[in-house]
Amino acid sequence: MAHFDVFNGDADGICALHQLRLSRPREATLVTGAKRDIALIKRVPAQPGDSLTVLDISFDANRAALCALLDQGVHIEYFDHHHAGELPMKVNLAAHIDTTAQVCTSVLVDRHLRGQHRRWAITAAFGDNLQATAHELAREAGLDEAQVAQLCELGESINYNAYGDSADDLFIAPAALYGMLKPYADPFEFIAAEPVVARLSACRQEDLERAQQVTPLFMVQYGTVCVLPDEPWARRVRGVFANALAQEEPTCAHAVLSVNPDGNYAVSVRAPLVRPSGADELCRAFPGGNGRVGAAGIDSLDAARLDLFVTGFVRVFGRSSLR
Repeated sequence: MAHFDVFNGDADGICALHQLRLSRPREATLVTGAKRDIALIKRVPAQPGDSLTVLDISFDANRAALCALLDQGVHIEYFDHHHAGELPMKVNLAAHIDTTAQVCTSVLVDRHLRGQHRRWAITAAFGDNLQATAHELAREAGLDEAQVAQLCELGESINYNAYGDSADDLFIAPAALYGMLKPYADPFEFIAAEPVVARLSACRQEDLERAQQVTPLFMVQYGTVCVLPDEPWARRVRGVFANALAQEEPTCAHAVLSVNPDGNYAVSVRAPLVRPSGADELCRAFPGGNGRVGAAGIDSLDAARLDLFVTGFVRVFGRSSLR
């Protein structure tokens, strides 16, 4: 019987799978892609009796393909922190889903494995901009400030590599990056041995500096909307820039858009870090929108609906600022 590991290509998806396979090694066919590439289940050629492990992609966004596999008798283990909707009651589905604001998929796997490979969970939490969660796990793991800074840089760099609207925008294909870190049980050994870490970090800083020169489209006391140009660097840095803005102004909401080749927009939204709610509500109001309460996105926002998006941003985050 065949097994498939299906995972988001960002830091959370990669680190979640890495933890599991360090603890429970097995041969598997990998199915992954860029961070926005979440409709992955329809690519899985599973047959009755096969099995899947799915990490860090929305159940709701893959519902039809998942239900078809479950009906065929495929066994599915699911770890995720995005909006899932109602789960089917199937004996061949084992779901570990928690959508609360300070949890990512790697943290769910860390709980499942009782902290066996916690340093990778800390790396993922930093990549997912869950600073408080990452620092608390690091404290429990007894890491010093220098080690914490290293894992923060690693998580943010792996996450940066996943952004882009296609694999062509990325420096390294996510499956290849997972293959590079797979031999390393300790992230500090990976950092020391693999020059790709320093390369990604340098490119991330360069792209962030470009983004910081862009004047916001919309700015109010409780948030900003920024539109980046139609360039590969803009697509790569969109989510990382949104995370950086959230850290710089934690009481504000932030939306970062980049122009797609078709003239529409890809969107990354961050709720205020001090009030992490509303990001998924805003994005799911538009076709292709999904995510979690603190961070969400839209694959392709029709350019003609940009004003409507800004109106929704005001409605969701202007309301929350009054609480």
